[in-house]
Amino acid sequence: MHFYDYLETSHGRMLLVANDEGLAGVYFVGQKYYPKPAPDWKRDPRALQRAKRELTEYFAGKRKRFGIPLAPEGTPFQRAVWREIGRLACGETITYAELARRAGRPGAARAAGAATGRNPVSVIVPCHRIVGSDGSLTGYAGGLPRKKALLALECAAHGATSSGSRPQRRAAAGAASTR
Repeated sequence: MHFYDYLETSHGRMLLVANDEGLAGVYFVGQKYYPKPAPDWKRDPRALQRAKRELTEYFAGKRKRFGIPLAPEGTPFQRAVWREIGRLACGETITYAELARRAGRPGAARAAGAATGRNPVSVIVPCHRIVGSDGSLTGYAGGLPRKKALLALECAAHGATSSGSRPQRRAAAGAASTR
């Protein structure tokens, strides 16, 4: 059984989806790979109360990490990539190549990028923290302006700096030159 509800945020409306195991989806309405609620899904705001609270705290700059149980569906490689993304500290950025290495597939930066793009629990598994090899902002299912805004939120709210491959401030500044 899937449960769903919506959350209004300062960065746009979000669709939240849970199953019996945990939170299975967090999508900005209209993003790439946005699912439409299936006929057998049940709208239940109470089932998603914790996810809504944690996301609201994050967008208010009051939360760095999420504690809600996750249940994203994907291939073993996708789940390995998402697990590594989930280990990044608030405001930390790394490249797709570094992500591939950490996920056990050095040299598979494009595959890591594809898996990142299919992340069904965006923001909670912070795929916006993955940057191009030169530190520029690239590829975000929710759109590059939103990726830049999420990184800026983390930097402002938590004084975050990058300990990854590229400094977070440089990555955010690189957004202007991104196609």
